[in-house]
Amino acid sequence: MPSIQSAHILILATDGYERSELRKPLEQLKARGARVSIASLTPAPIKSWDEKNWGDSVDVDLTVDAVKVEDYDALVIPGGQINPDILRNDKTAVELVRGFVKSGRTIAAVCHGPWLLVEADALRGRKATSYASIKTDLKNAGANWRDEAVVVDHGIITARQPGDLDAFVAKIIEEVEEGPHQSRAA
Repeated sequence: MPSIQSAHILILATDGYERSELRKPLEQLKARGARVSIASLTPAPIKSWDEKNWGDSVDVDLTVDAVKVEDYDALVIPGGQINPDILRNDKTAVELVRGFVKSGRTIAAVCHGPWLLVEADALRGRKATSYASIKTDLKNAGANWRDEAVVVDHGIITARQPGDLDAFVAKIIEEVEEGPHQSRAA
């Protein structure tokens, strides 16, 4: 069984990510010993959205087109309305998500982050949750939407909102330590 201390986790984000939904997983996973990298559409630092205004920025480690799925144990997709909306319109980002789904590696998306899973057709026939305002999008994509803090289905973890982040990160750690799940094409 893999250990979180030896895991390499990728966070996929761009400008407009919800600050807490990137920072909390980043900090908690690093505190548990995981190596965490941030991928974005460009190499420039990306700016957070913090409640009602722009927040601080975080450095990008690599661009989406340079990511090799096999180098990572998990993919984390923070929410915010802006971040996943931009990413779901980027063909390379969507193909990256599909690659993670096909590999059976853990994928975790919070709040509006599941929009990217919808675009990658990764939720059809799976249980999932999200921020309440996009539940219809998930249902229309074939997901069995649940109003629960964290939902896991074959290595895909979804959570509703910033208040669920502690449970979300705990589930990421648990799923990474279980290892890859049976792959299912996206």
